[in-house]
Amino acid sequence: MSNIFTAMPEDLTQEVFETLVEAESLRIERIVSKGHASAADAWYDQSEHEWVLLLEGAGRIQYEDGTEVSLEKGDYLLLPAHVKHRVSWTEPGVETLWLAIFFSGPLGKS
Repeated sequence: MSNIFTAMPEDLTQEVFETLVEAESLRIERIVSKGHASAADAWYDQSEHEWVLLLEGAGRIQYEDGTEVSLEKGDYLLLPAHVKHRVSWTEPGVETLWLAIFFSGPLGKS
């Protein structure tokens, strides 16, 4: 058994991505940020959907059209495949812990 809140990475000079579970059309990652953001000109354009849950800290997701969504502990967001987005801000000085679920196939309830 493992715990998502333990064994946090000591070196957070860069954002840390850890795959927890992987299957044919599913991947679950733990992402740890600490004041990190995507480069201003870097956009995620993923071929799979991403459902993300913020477990600790705070962050912001920005869409290509300039719209921005703020996330706090407990907030979740669905990012459909090929919707360009980036992490514009995460709380400095505090570990921001994300649970990201990547999957493919048609979307149902969102």
